Amino acid sequence: MTYLPLAPPVSGTVSDLLRPHLHDAVEEIEHQVRIHVLGTGQPLDGDYEHMVHTVISETVAHFVDSLGRDEFRGREPRAAELRALYTRLGAEAAIRGRSADLLQSALRLSGQIVCRRFIKDAYRFSWPRETLATLTDNLFELLGRAADAGAQGYARQQGLMASDRAHHRTRLRDLLLREPPPAPDALAAQAGAAGWAVPHTLTAVALPPAPRAQPSGRVLPPDILPNWDPPGPYLIVPDPDTLGRERLHTLLAPFGSTGIGPTVPPSGAAASLGWARHTLLLVERGILPSGRPVRASDHTALLAAARAEDLIGTTASPFLNPLLALPPARRAPLLATLLTYLESGDNAVTTGRRLRVHEQTVRYRLRRITELTGHLFDDPAQRLDLMLTLTWLVHVPPAPRTGNAGRVARGDTAPRTPGR
Repeated sequence: MTYLPLAPPVSGTVSDLLRPHLHDAVEEIEHQVRIHVLGTGQPLDGDYEHMVHTVISETVAHFVDSLGRDEFRGREPRAAELRALYTRLGAEAAIRGRSADLLQSALRLSGQIVCRRFIKDAYRFSWPRETLATLTDNLFELLGRAADAGAQGYARQQGLMASDRAHHRTRLRDLLLREPPPAPDALAAQAGAAGWAVPHTLTAVALPPAPRAQPSGRVLPPDILPNWDPPGPYLIVPDPDTLGRERLHTLLAPFGSTGIGPTVPPSGAAASLGWARHTLLLVERGILPSGRPVRASDHTALLAAARAEDLIGTTASPFLNPLLALPPARRAPLLATLLTYLESGDNAVTTGRRLRVHEQTVRYRLRRITELTGHLFDDPAQRLDLMLTLTWLVHVPPAPRTGNAGRVARGDTAPRTPGR
């Protein structure tokens, strides 16, 4: 730090003239900074108040003591100490969540206050014009160095805090997915360390594999906990109902195909992610629509049937065998009609409306089903199992079965007569 030489004042050195007023200058700067920068005229809290006072006092004293070449020689160690003070002040501002602009505003305000005092002293002591100009130049050089040191301390601390916060958020995300779920106190403690408010509900979103899952130029809301690591990247979204269905879909749309798990309390995060991944798996298999977000809650029956895929594939209701043996073009409309008819409370009119066919077409298909199977499908004990099986068979058609091979494989060797 190099100061410009001062033109000699009329009497005494500049330092000698200013030193008796150091205390008043420090008090004025502190008071004005509290009111106009920190937004309060009251003393600051504890250690931070002491640090602000120390920085202001040291800055003013260093500047006054350093005026004039002879007085400045050998004082570089004190300048280094002053830089260290501003670095600490910037770091402390970051820790307390204060804006970096506040430090810069405080320095600008301090410079204005000192300049006003210089002007008064120039008239009082009849300083040459060159002395006032040099004082001002030296002051703003000092404040510039202080601003740089404060900004470096702030940025360095922000980086450390971001790294620490990211570590705590990763631990929080993993804790949410732990089985069995964590105790509420443990979750609250980890959420506090991560700066994350524990929500009333959350949902998990399964994302497609990288690289498409990795956002490019997209910024997620800060309360969403992401995981981009393979094999299954995902998001933990707090309070999705508050976010809104449309906003959530808009947020997820750039990712392409995604599975949205059910909304659950925090203790159900692992279950929500499991259903989200199961939903995405059905999307990847072409069973559910692709290229957009898909909610598990919109396909409950299909997801439940998918979990029993192996069971359905080997133990489908015996009386469906004649339908399963038909060619796909004949089998598909009959299975869809039977499922929709059962879902519609055995109402042919509603079934026709849902399938967009005439009511008589529905009745014809139902008669044909009865002729092939010999069943009216009105047994309440079998109805739920039958609907679950049909849900899967409609979405995932089996390979055509012909002859007695299918019946032999299932131990059903008795011949069937249409209309029985």
